[in-house]
Amino acid sequence: MNTDRREFIKRSVKAAGVSVLSGGAVWYFIKRSRKISRAQELHKPDYQRGREASLISVANGQGPEKNLAGALENIGGLGRYVKRGEVVLIKPNVGWDRTPAMAANTNPELIGALAGLCFKAGARKVIVTDNTCNEAKRCFLRSGIGAAAEQAGAQIMMPGKRDYCEADLGGKFIGLWPVLKILYEVDRVINVPVLKHHAGSGLTMSMKNWYGVIGGGRGRLHQKMDQGIVDLAAFVRPTLTVLDAHRVLLRNGPTGGKLRDVKELNTLAVSTDEVATDAFGAELMGRPRDSIGYISLAEKRGLGTAEYKRILVTG
Repeated sequence: MNTDRREFIKRSVKAAGVSVLSGGAVWYFIKRSRKISRAQELHKPDYQRGREASLISVANGQGPEKNLAGALENIGGLGRYVKRGEVVLIKPNVGWDRTPAMAANTNPELIGALAGLCFKAGARKVIVTDNTCNEAKRCFLRSGIGAAAEQAGAQIMMPGKRDYCEADLGGKFIGLWPVLKILYEVDRVINVPVLKHHAGSGLTMSMKNWYGVIGGGRGRLHQKMDQGIVDLAAFVRPTLTVLDAHRVLLRNGPTGGKLRDVKELNTLAVSTDEVATDAFGAELMGRPRDSIGYISLAEKRGLGTAEYKRILVTG
């Protein structure tokens, strides 16, 4: 009887344990399904509405402000894409605590000029943001982007934990992931990456710049970096991309830190096609576009064309 009693108790304890674990697992999946359900209910604005065609315009030989004005003029001006009363989000690369000379971040003069043109086109509000790698205040200060944006009348947003929401990106690699809430609150998004070397992806350009609109453990995305970049690009799809190639980082990216790694190209591209933009950027850096994995993947995904010369607009 004693032996039977001990065996009965053992079995009861095991059964109770399984029951608790099963209950916990069920509760976990209920919570997760609720998260996914809420994420799928979010409706991101169509930043490309009214866009007529894929095109790219290139300007060089002058400073950031004049190059921007010239490239935009070739495609009909910014007023063709930003309408009166709209809220515009500008997404530069402000990832690093570096000065403009180091070419690790987007040129601040370019951000100031673009914000000013958005207001001139009738924008009600312009917001400049990035999820930086180094401490945000230092990055916005030392890069010069904070001062340039504010001087033009734009609002700086340094994301905190409450500025993110769970979203279903629907990618092949990235599914449920925290993204900036502001993406659901603006009318237009303009991507303004700097062209530079990157140790992981080969080059950082427009599509890679979307790492700055997500939270969470971004390091995990390095497992399948090219696919992750394409998933993010498919999710955002900006109104315009402005590729900053005035000062480019040839080596030791993405952080840089040595002037000998920087080259002045004094070039800028404006495009409605991120694949074309990155194909142009790769060739500008002396790299075959098919050597950058995410360009080919994005073209196969239908996000744009790598044959940028076919859609090149000259003025």
